[in-house]
Amino acid sequence: MLSLDELELLVACVKSAPTLEEMPTRRLIDKGINGPTAAHVIEEVHTPLNVAYLSFTTGSSAFQNIVGVTYQELGERIAASRKALDLCGIGAGERMLVTYAPLVNVFCPDALKQHGIEWSFLPRSSRDALLLALCKEKPGVLLGESSFLRVTLSQAIELGLQAELPERLCIITAGTPLDLELLPVAKALGYTVHDLYGCQEFGWLTLDGVPLREDISLVASPVGADFCEVVVGGLPMGDSFPYAEEGHICNPAGRVLTYKRVRTHPEYEVVVKATSRGSRELIERTARTILRIKGRIVKVSQNLRLNAPENELHLVPGSIPGENDIPQADPVILLGATATRLFDCMVEAQSALQGNSKKDPAWIKRR
Repeated sequence: MLSLDELELLVACVKSAPTLEEMPTRRLIDKGINGPTAAHVIEEVHTPLNVAYLSFTTGSSAFQNIVGVTYQELGERIAASRKALDLCGIGAGERMLVTYAPLVNVFCPDALKQHGIEWSFLPRSSRDALLLALCKEKPGVLLGESSFLRVTLSQAIELGLQAELPERLCIITAGTPLDLELLPVAKALGYTVHDLYGCQEFGWLTLDGVPLREDISLVASPVGADFCEVVVGGLPMGDSFPYAEEGHICNPAGRVLTYKRVRTHPEYEVVVKATSRGSRELIERTARTILRIKGRIVKVSQNLRLNAPENELHLVPGSIPGENDIPQADPVILLGATATRLFDCMVEAQSALQGNSKKDPAWIKRR
């Protein structure tokens, strides 16, 4: 018979499950976002092993929500981030000052490391701290929200500090629609400005109106005939923009005017009509996962075709039951591996989760 002393020794010595002290820790510095913000509190959480990291939405259109980024998405996110840096003319060895630390989550730090970028943060999230950092550190790249940058640079001019500012500076605006009044201020200082659009859920999507990913589709928007909605890998963004042949204000070759963003209404919902996978349960679970960590509504057709030669997703405008004032338009149909790539990544992530039981023996689900 096993004694209590022997049982205690087994618990102490057998490493079948970690103690709290032995659990791996992913800190802010490990995520590359170890900078201060005035809008958040640092809180430790248990992060699931099936996500690469957690982030959160900015709250520009609703309450701030937790976002999960899966390992299967990282390749596309990194490639889009590095393409944006290339288009900005930013090479290895550049130093980037980030004014709002969570923006690094949209890049993901691996993209910056692979590109050879060094990045740092303000000691305090204030205009005075930014002005001091520009004058003392003289970075080559500045990343932040455009109105915040405009006010700070204008302040530098008013204070007669132009000679203390960096001689050259590539300004990348992100997080909110581009403040057009920043452009003349930057021009007066000899700086370039780029308009980077994306979100925590899916990473960076366009730079100066130019798509950064192959799986981006520009579809007709319910907002109006001159607007398009960005759909990334089969999942709609909920944002609509004018599509203009005359080009983006920062790049004539860019057609998506991201600085004139409006919320899509009614928003598109995704209906999965066909899948190359052989399990309906897998697709249904993926749909619930996408809703929970990406905030996008995905429904599975009752007549879902399994083992199809290619995925088929239909985008249909959402409707309010009992209200008939919204005409039902024909769905936007997305076919094939490229147009539905992000959806496929989420299916792969769900499949990997289902293929691996939870690591914690104290949590056992039985059917």
